[in-house]
Amino acid sequence: MAEHYEISSTVAAQIDKWIEKYPPDHKEAAVMAALIIVQKDCGGWLPTPAMDAVADYLEMPKIAVYEVATFYSMYELEPVGRNKIWVCTNISCGLCGAQKVVDHLQKRLGVTLGETTEDNRITLKNAECLGACSGAPMMQVNESYHENLTPEKIDAILDGLE
Repeated sequence: MAEHYEISSTVAAQIDKWIEKYPPDHKEAAVMAALIIVQKDCGGWLPTPAMDAVADYLEMPKIAVYEVATFYSMYELEPVGRNKIWVCTNISCGLCGAQKVVDHLQKRLGVTLGETTEDNRITLKNAECLGACSGAPMMQVNESYHENLTPEKIDAILDGLE
């Protein structure tokens, strides 16, 4: 990533749709959506110059943008794989075998939680809760939920990823 990031007209138009949802004197309320949009534009993560560009665009202090980006787990501050897998390890999933899911994924992928495969195909992450307790154990792969996981289901999901 370059040392400079400029918000393109396409990205600006997407952010502007979110800004319109808030009172004119509260553009900064669109910061979470703006960060998600810019993160996608940056290949799945938020380098500092991109966060700075969001701050400038929303006319807010850079530190306020950093606070949001570092607080929420949906923002990535380091490069990630083309696919992200979050394994829910909270109480319901934990009681239903989340650790077996984590163990299977770590063995199959050759990485531990928080790491990316050598081919940059997959980043494996822990999720405190993904809100799908009735389908425990579960994981989120990119934007899709996968519930009632077994090793066979996990392998089929992994085999289907680019």
